[in-house]
Amino acid sequence: MKKFITLLLISFLVSSMPLEARVNHLLPIPKAVVERDIKAFYLSRDVSLSDPTSCELLKDFLIDNGCQIKNKTKASIKVILMDEIPGSYDYPVYGYEDEAYRLSVSTNEIDIYAVTKTGVIRAVQTMQQLAEGYKARTAIQAAEIIDYPSFKIRGFMHDTGRSFLSINELKKEIRLLSRFKVNTFHWHLTENQAWRFEVKAYPQLTADSSMTRFPGLFYTQEQCRDLDAYAQKYGMTIIPEIDMPGHSEAFERAMGHSMQTTEGISELKTILAEVAGVFSHAPYIHIGGDEQTITYPHFLRIMTDWVRSLGKKAIVWIPNKAHFTGADMAQLWSTAGKAAAGIPNIDCRYNYINHFDVFADVVGIYKSNIYYQEKGSPEVAGEICALWNDHKLETETDILRQNNFYANVLASASRAWQGGGKQYIEQGGTILPNEGEEFEDFKDWEDRFLFHKTHCLKDEPIPYVRQTNVVWGLSDKLSKEGRPLDPQLITGAGIYLRHTWGKIVPAVYMNKPMGDTAYVWTCIYSPKEQNVGALIEFQNYSRSEQDKAPEYGKWDRKGSRVWLNDVEILPPVWLHHGERINNETALQDENFTGRKPVELHLNQGWNKVFMILPNQKADGIRLNKWMFTFVLTDKYGDQALPGIVYDPFMKYQP
Repeated sequence: MKKFITLLLISFLVSSMPLEARVNHLLPIPKAVVERDIKAFYLSRDVSLSDPTSCELLKDFLIDNGCQIKNKTKASIKVILMDEIPGSYDYPVYGYEDEAYRLSVSTNEIDIYAVTKTGVIRAVQTMQQLAEGYKARTAIQAAEIIDYPSFKIRGFMHDTGRSFLSINELKKEIRLLSRFKVNTFHWHLTENQAWRFEVKAYPQLTADSSMTRFPGLFYTQEQCRDLDAYAQKYGMTIIPEIDMPGHSEAFERAMGHSMQTTEGISELKTILAEVAGVFSHAPYIHIGGDEQTITYPHFLRIMTDWVRSLGKKAIVWIPNKAHFTGADMAQLWSTAGKAAAGIPNIDCRYNYINHFDVFADVVGIYKSNIYYQEKGSPEVAGEICALWNDHKLETETDILRQNNFYANVLASASRAWQGGGKQYIEQGGTILPNEGEEFEDFKDWEDRFLFHKTHCLKDEPIPYVRQTNVVWGLSDKLSKEGRPLDPQLITGAGIYLRHTWGKIVPAVYMNKPMGDTAYVWTCIYSPKEQNVGALIEFQNYSRSEQDKAPEYGKWDRKGSRVWLNDVEILPPVWLHHGERINNETALQDENFTGRKPVELHLNQGWNKVFMILPNQKADGIRLNKWMFTFVLTDKYGDQALPGIVYDPFMKYQP
């Protein structure tokens, strides 16, 4: 309880004011840091540069921060290539270099030690983070940093076949995410709805008539070449995917026959040859292979051998219905995805963020190790955070906000860089402990992420706000007088009582029968009377499901209710109330990410929030989620409300 009270006091003092970056803001957390008690290295001055790798990103960083590169100056930056960085860890994965670096910063000297040019890029990305938050002259804190990834692949995937994103948007994401050591963009270019990669031999593939969503939007080969080169500057690898033979209705509309025909095989070979020529820096081509019965003899083997003949290596999804594991790399999806022996595997099994809510699933992603391992190996290469977004959403901003894109990708990539994680998500679940090592680790990640949310990510649609100070009481039974019995404490702004994937991912309750009810409450201390915003949700609408919206006057289809100071908080007037929302109907206000925060009034002193959460079948909902979200914010929903305390037992003394 003493730790709990200390947490409340700390949360009361948390300020959202921007700060100048220090090493304690670096994300992901470096392996080793020693701060030096000397003046920082100030930029905006003349510097000399010695760099045998001719790193373009390093030159741009200096120029962007007002430096003039000259031969003889007081300030110097040197890049030193070495055979190894002592104490670092690396393992072979084709196409991925050693990323280890050592960064030594003093008042007038910066030395970058690395094994490869990619290691130099990683050091520069650390320098970019350390230069954030300065209002006047930018500086880099004096320190010694040794850093390297625990897993080689740390990526994100966009399904642009379903949900088109512009080249400018993709460039921005590459630029921003690479700053956090994300090093792979898995580009899913083809789907049932549309084929987005221009094929010179078959222009009908990208004709309007071949597309059922966002017709006419596709990527020219010139744009793809440009993005491929652009990613190289930031140390990011693009993995293009041409999905086959499934997810190929757009191909069939354009070509008039299935991929699994003699004509289809010939055409796919021509297409893959064009892909290989355009993505000259890509070591791999992903050929999909999932969710489709293979009828053409040895289809995946034929296409894998063809990719290899083009000088590339092939990736397939596992599981696939052909039980094929003969590619050069496997990407694991669903609980049935088991690592293939003898080749690198990418863990994507619980990283389908289109199913996730904003708060609890970030906890689960960050807590979980990568495919049961503390660090990578030639057979466990890393992870990719995948955004499938089956639902049509109207704008790029909607896609990123409703899927909590940046927080999810950076939580996953942080874990992959840092390594560790106590348990895989199948054991560890998504619940944040109230105290202890896992709590402190996640709180540290949250502090670092929120710092960058107010700096280099300040213009991005990020719905995540601080949640480690949000504490609830929870009970599943009441006394005759209506008081909760045998309460337990739970922490977080979003809580699964039963997770999206039921008994597979642990939640608060694992074996509660239908018909039970949970009672949740907290007391909120406000230092003043004020109007605030609140993010409230009881059913997270997956961006891949076709569920019914709540009925008029109801928060969800289970009958959940919430009160503030004994006054019931009413739900919005839903735009699609009671309607089934199919994949071509854009999700709008069903998730809190698609609507304005609820306006609430806090009294000075203590305020009570109380919720009733029935566990009953939700008609029109496929995945039985038993959950809630509640956190107070500013009126825009951008920042958690500072200066308040969540304490269900009112132990806090103002």
